[in-house]
Amino acid sequence: MYAMSQFQELINQALKEDIGTGDLSTRIFSEDLTSSAKLYAKQEGVIAGLALVEQVFYSVDPRIHIRPLVKDGDRVKVGDIVIELDGPLSSILQGERTALNFLQHLSGIATATKRAVDQVAGLSTAIVDTRKTLPGWRALQKYAVRVGGGQNHRFGLYDAVMLKDNHLAAVGGLTEAVQRTRDQIGHMVKIEVECETFEQVKEAVACGVDVIMLDNMGIEDMRRAVSYIDRRAVVEASGGIQEETLRQVAETGVDLISIGALTHSVKAVDFSLDLGEIKATTRASWERGI
Repeated sequence: MYAMSQFQELINQALKEDIGTGDLSTRIFSEDLTSSAKLYAKQEGVIAGLALVEQVFYSVDPRIHIRPLVKDGDRVKVGDIVIELDGPLSSILQGERTALNFLQHLSGIATATKRAVDQVAGLSTAIVDTRKTLPGWRALQKYAVRVGGGQNHRFGLYDAVMLKDNHLAAVGGLTEAVQRTRDQIGHMVKIEVECETFEQVKEAVACGVDVIMLDNMGIEDMRRAVSYIDRRAVVEASGGIQEETLRQVAETGVDLISIGALTHSVKAVDFSLDLGEIKATTRASWERGI
């Protein structure tokens, strides 16, 4: 996991949009009421984002004590307790929704990724993500993909070149786009080219690109392309690949399958938080508080 300082601004923003000028609902409680609580799974899934959950509660109130019972990457089943915590009652309730939002979304990504990885088990094909991420969440979402057993594609426009249909059209073709790119960035940065036809695949091989993406190709077309490329470039399959066809695609011999849905439309894993024993330091607290 990354250093939490990298995500403190995102956490602060999430808490601010939820708590705003103050939580109206917890005004019914006395300030010195404390409670224990358990955060548990309501669905099966793969855990991701526990450090964020801890940091959310700590950001609300450093008096909240948190004890994780699992770790990122663990599978959980319905009813499994993920975290036990205790601290000021109002503070726990104020951090609850934001903490669950982070955990549910990131665990959803890890779970979907693990399901995809399992589909291609025993083959040499890796499952990778894309740049189709939520603004401000990219590092977190890509972390969750790794937790689920997938690999990360490029992080942004700055760490690798991907020449897509618009790039090729704007400069008059694949070969021209590759040559201009090499003139600009030199030989140290990898170049990937998106190919929609077999003719483009042959042209990409002739240009000596590092990675060839087979975009929206059928199974037989992919198999033909992989055979032609013959390890002269890394081969990535992308576009319109469903969970039920993952293994078929992997069996064509592609090295990578990129799946945008891992981050842009994943289903969250459901978790919930239940309070335990509520305590007060004085009897007056009970009379005023609950």
